[in-house]
Amino acid sequence: MRVEWPTLMLILGCYGIWASALFLLPEISLTLSILVAAVMIALQSSLQHEVLHGHPFADRRFGEFLVFPSLNLAIPYIRFRDMHLSHHMDATLTDPYDDPESNYWDPVAWGRAQPWQRALYTLNNTLLGRMVLGPAISQVAFAADELHRVRAAEPGIAAAWVWHGVTAGAVLMVVAMAAMPVWAYLAACYLGLSLLKIRTFLEHQAHMRARGRTVIIEDRGPLAFLFLNNNLHVVHHMHPRLPWYRLPAIYFNNRDKYLARNGGYSYASYAEIFRRYLLRSKDPVPHPLYPPN
Repeated sequence: MRVEWPTLMLILGCYGIWASALFLLPEISLTLSILVAAVMIALQSSLQHEVLHGHPFADRRFGEFLVFPSLNLAIPYIRFRDMHLSHHMDATLTDPYDDPESNYWDPVAWGRAQPWQRALYTLNNTLLGRMVLGPAISQVAFAADELHRVRAAEPGIAAAWVWHGVTAGAVLMVVAMAAMPVWAYLAACYLGLSLLKIRTFLEHQAHMRARGRTVIIEDRGPLAFLFLNNNLHVVHHMHPRLPWYRLPAIYFNNRDKYLARNGGYSYASYAEIFRRYLLRSKDPVPHPLYPPN
């Protein structure tokens, strides 16, 4: 389809429900409005991911116009786009320096870390820790790195944050006019980022071969929809231009091929991941195969 209508309709629906959470639901239940807003904030992040890969229009700029203001207030769309496209260089997946989405540390840096840092990041390596502490930890680290890049006059970084400041201010102006208090919206933002940490918790693992680094989670439930089927992550990395609603059919019609591709790095569902890793680390914090030979 020249216009991918399922994605376009989902973008419009996301904003409609988000607005309802701000203006209508607080009159019924503030708790409910926070929860619904958080889910829509997470969904918009998933939709931003779709757009940066060229959906729902043939010209990506039209899609970017629709999702440019980040409802989560934390991550500029331009920086998300640029870093995520860099992340799609599979040869550097999980590299502590070259993969901007890696959660691994350089073992040398880990050896020099303070005891409190080791304790904090070890806790952050459990699913519960990642959901509770992860948004704050990653945002502080991200902001510090971005500030370093701005001071180094890296092209485009400062402009991305200026544009983000403008659009985040516009989002906060809408919130200020709504029935939802600003503090409640900030709580929804944190909760939305926490939901996204479930998706990124084990998308990639350290592996000698690039093809063995990316997971498959055979989930078809609410979280799979919230993440727009990015739980089928091998399929996405192999075919990043496929829209979200085509990924399940592609995967389940070729299941053996994709599981052979990633060496069987797979889970049956997000429920299995919660059972196994809610209070337990899946991986060590220092990259076990770094530096590469």
